Amino acid sequence: MMKAEDQQQWKRTFFSELPKVELHAHLNGSISCNTMKKLIAKKPGLKIHDQMTMIDKGKKRTLEELENVSRCFRLFISLLLALKNFNAFGLSLGPLHQHYQYYVHCFYYQVTKDVIKEFADDGVKYLELRSTPRRDNATGMTKKTYVESVLEGIKQSKQENLDIDVRYLISIDRRGGPSVAKETVKLAEEFLLSTKDTVIGLDLSGDPTAGQAKDFLEPLLEAKKAGLKLALHLSEIPNLKKETQVLLDLLPDRIGHGTFLNSSEEGSLDLVDFVRKHQIPLELCLTSNIKSRTVPSYDQHHFGFWYSIAHPSVICVWDLSYESIDYIFASDSTKSELKRKWNHLKPKVLHF
Repeated sequence: MMKAEDQQQWKRTFFSELPKVELHAHLNGSISCNTMKKLIAKKPGLKIHDQMTMIDKGKKRTLEELENVSRCFRLFISLLLALKNFNAFGLSLGPLHQHYQYYVHCFYYQVTKDVIKEFADDGVKYLELRSTPRRDNATGMTKKTYVESVLEGIKQSKQENLDIDVRYLISIDRRGGPSVAKETVKLAEEFLLSTKDTVIGLDLSGDPTAGQAKDFLEPLLEAKKAGLKLALHLSEIPNLKKETQVLLDLLPDRIGHGTFLNSSEEGSLDLVDFVRKHQIPLELCLTSNIKSRTVPSYDQHHFGFWYSIAHPSVICVWDLSYESIDYIFASDSTKSELKRKWNHLKPKVLHF
């Protein structure tokens, strides 16, 4: 019988070798604890400690606490940039590049590259990153230059021949309201046309209690009309049936979380029936839901419900991982290439 230590090593090797599709990766939320600790160590005088900007293994936070972590993270990054701490990632920049905006660009470009490298090292073959364009008057960063920095990180990762195909969903943060949402859609439309299928869609996320779904209908409909795919966070907290139905009526291309779609609140079966009728895939994030305490335990996770009714769900176990390819926001040729890669790797993975 295999020892516990050997079992753990077997699992690590198996899940490392397993090819994966990752469709729900928030860029800032994907920065590893190791990277954050390196950044924090560069400026101890800022008095930023680990728990303020990250969630270590085994730790949990409520959604409200996660919002505080997110705010603290953004503040920390702004402080690093304001203090011109551009060597945080070991960047070697020559004297010809002393312009402030150039350093800011390099910072976010390097963050993106590091995140992509870590996903590739973890066996992810197709990745859709999502991130909200940010403006920072202190550093001169515009929302457009932020997006360009992320895209440059994606481009450089491709040129370094990492075995991973990366796309970008531009995020609408609910806290910004409808006017900012419209601005974000215009930006996404611009990059949809200019990036050769790298910017492929929009994500709606942020505090689920901020604003009302109806406020975002106009910009989201505009996005659909322009050919952008829609991945909408919805039903992340209970008792939002009307709010959820408004967003579902847009017929999004994928649902983020959908934690309480199948809850026992009255009428929720109407939502389940709607999602099933229109075969809208769900992006299910087990670890995220456990860490944020929106789901009490893995055995009570809503994945079990959706899997039991054979509904399209994106999660990484062999068949589910392979089937996830059908729900990516990319061309049929990209899907065919990924399936070829999966089938090539299958004998090696099944060996475990």
